[in-house]
Amino acid sequence: MIVVGVSGPGKLRVRDVPASTGNGRALVRLERAGICGTDLKILDGAVPVAYPVIMGHEMVGMVSRPGPQGRMPSGTRVMVNPAIHCRSCYLCDTDRSHLCHGGGLLGRDRDGVFAEEVTLEEHLLHVVPDGIDPDAAGLLQVLGTVVHSHQTVPVEAGSVAVVIGLGVSGLLHVQLLRARGVTRVVGVTRSAWKRDLAARLGAFAVATPDEAAGVVADVSEGRGADLVVEAVGSASTVAQAIDICGYGGEVIVYGTVTGGGGQLPHYQLYFKEITLRYPRAARPGDYDRAIGLAASGRIELASLVTACFPLEKASDAFAAARSGDHLKVLLSP
Repeated sequence: MIVVGVSGPGKLRVRDVPASTGNGRALVRLERAGICGTDLKILDGAVPVAYPVIMGHEMVGMVSRPGPQGRMPSGTRVMVNPAIHCRSCYLCDTDRSHLCHGGGLLGRDRDGVFAEEVTLEEHLLHVVPDGIDPDAAGLLQVLGTVVHSHQTVPVEAGSVAVVIGLGVSGLLHVQLLRARGVTRVVGVTRSAWKRDLAARLGAFAVATPDEAAGVVADVSEGRGADLVVEAVGSASTVAQAIDICGYGGEVIVYGTVTGGGGQLPHYQLYFKEITLRYPRAARPGDYDRAIGLAASGRIELASLVTACFPLEKASDAFAAARSGDHLKVLLSP
């Protein structure tokens, strides 16, 4: 069985290991797995892990052997919720298992999904309809986190929304806002080809970061954005999101900001009474909603996949993911 892991900073390892015995879990055969920015940071050593570890947390596959509870019969196509959780704490009991204090992430805190077969607890598996294209299915986990970030944010048809950063997640935010009925969505990025793609996927207007304030003012008739999604993960883009947000508006900081690089414009937050939200991961129900959106065709996923490599060529896949020339890079059996 081929697995892709890391044995130290910068040390990617593709190995052939004995097949798993199951250990009381369901056995799932890989269909697609996505390379995430977290995987790149783990490989670089920027995210600490206990070496060696099999990487990866974005996966769709097929159950080849059911778990002991038999919830998912053999042949069931499934997406993996990568959030390990205890299932017994107050957070797990209140549908916040993604925040479990005793939890973790597959591919970081426990061996992940970059393998031909993976053993997984049955409660981490979500049924995926056969009608969803394999490459599209490889993006369902990411879509689930995007869906989660919108759950407590109200929007209306007349709202003006802005998405700063048009990588995979940013382009999913653009589409989800359109699916929620927002007609005036502005996409912001330096990349010309990503702006073009955002327009094809439903953005009302697109802009470079330098143009953003003017474009948002035009689209909103001077009032600013009702909702801004920051999908980059830097202090400067969070500050920009606050700047172009209108009075009484909301900012979703979807990108992971770890600190440094400047301070928040606290007076603007106060003066405009802006609500700042920092969503993390996803609840199980968010993944089911994401799967439903993909199955209905309301969200286009396959066009965001720009490369797919077999596990054996993982080094080439990681190089492609770093290049800046791709959106989502997938691994396949």
